Amino acid sequence: MGLNRGWRLLAAALVSSTLAGLAGGCAARIARAPTAMVPQPTASLTAVPPTKTPLPTKTSPPTATPAPTETPAPTYTPHLAEVRPVTLTIVYDNNAYDPNLRTAWGFACLVETEDANVLFDTGGDGPTLLGNMDALGIDPHDIDAIVRSHIHGDHTGGLLALLDRGITPTVFTPAAFPQEFKDAVRARTDLVEVTGPAELLPGIWATGELGSNIIEEALAVESDAGLIVITGCAHPGVVELVRQAKAVLGQSVVLVTGGFHLGSASQIRIAGIVDAFRELGVQRVAPCHCTGDRAH
Repeated sequence: MGLNRGWRLLAAALVSSTLAGLAGGCAARIARAPTAMVPQPTASLTAVPPTKTPLPTKTSPPTATPAPTETPAPTYTPHLAEVRPVTLTIVYDNNAYDPNLRTAWGFACLVETEDANVLFDTGGDGPTLLGNMDALGIDPHDIDAIVRSHIHGDHTGGLLALLDRGITPTVFTPAAFPQEFKDAVRARTDLVEVTGPAELLPGIWATGELGSNIIEEALAVESDAGLIVITGCAHPGVVELVRQAKAVLGQSVVLVTGGFHLGSASQIRIAGIVDAFRELGVQRVAPCHCTGDRAH
């Protein structure tokens, strides 16, 4: 289902990272800088865009004391005090690779950091998702949060079967999801509705809702190598999702992975996306799910 477990890519001069295939797609291990711990949202809160630290107030200096220099406006920067690993494991995909794992139309990716384990989407059915997790030695009880990209069944179908394992992770979902779906999840665990960009857990961000017809959000994971962007199906456009993630966090993009929704795209459109990725400084791509053979 994707990239070979032994495949290695060399990063640019100052950054070393490894990409290897697991469970039908791409698993990536990339060092990430820790971010300041923040309280996790509760079910009664809606995730909102982060606020910037206000400029310090400039005061008049005493007589004979040189005036202080003007303090520039603060900008977002990652904390680089310590390097930590980030591991991505594709646990549900429709691209066959490992005969020990099942393939089916859909997508799910496990993100592991030293702060949290987050499952992005849950594939199309419970047996495939849980069977692949069992085969990979992934314990559902280790999942701290589940993030949904969009409402389609090939990205939500495995959720209730996963919750039936007795786990109660916080579920983050776009606010545009149907009320019936949100009520069904709230009956089992905490659910947080996301509208704008928000840090869901330390170093793990949602882009916020994008699109007009099919509302979707992507996941952005901080790393000292750069930003990792994970898409479900990229219905609003994979370039738009990446551009939003980069605009929110202001970091270079080291990797884009997930479904790019280019199965019927022309060569001209694909070339345009490649050009846009280059303009955005995207260093690597690991396309999965609905990307299509031509785009691959």
